[in-house]
Amino acid sequence: MPSPTQRALARVPARLRPALLRHRRLVKYLLVGSGCFALTTVLDFELKFTVLTHQPVAALTVATVIATVVSYVLNRRWAFRTDGRRPEALLFFLVSAVAIGVNVIPLALSRYLLDLREPYVTPFQQEVADYLSGMVVGTFVAMLFRFWAMQRWVFTSAAARTHQGRAPDPEPGYAAPEMPRDVP
Repeated sequence: MPSPTQRALARVPARLRPALLRHRRLVKYLLVGSGCFALTTVLDFELKFTVLTHQPVAALTVATVIATVVSYVLNRRWAFRTDGRRPEALLFFLVSAVAIGVNVIPLALSRYLLDLREPYVTPFQQEVADYLSGMVVGTFVAMLFRFWAMQRWVFTSAAARTHQGRAPDPEPGYAAPEMPRDVP
């Protein structure tokens, strides 16, 4: 029985499959990241419009911390598939703490340095500025930093084997022969 990944790959056009397989770690990381981005957005808005009404930086920080825990579990178990021999949880959360700081800096600059907040702008302009600076710019910069740092310091077992001249062990589901093209 094919794995969910094999079933998904069977639906991808044949000419794109080699690129997806070659960059599968990045693709998985981006899928985990997009799910955590959605989670962060929902939590941020919930907190900002209920409990932390006048504290947007705190709301984004709390939402990002919660999404970071979810991200760790998904990245460890699926995107990077590590064996747990290194103290990766500690390293992951250290890298993520730096990334959370990177994530909230654009929001703090937008709010407090550029004064894109009430009473200087309308409530709608404030929310748009908050979303663009905190969720879009901050998340994008933090995502680039995290991917680089995760591969370099946290989830290094497969990358280390590749750099030592050995090919990494194939991930489950990828070593199986390619499915016929006529499978839906």
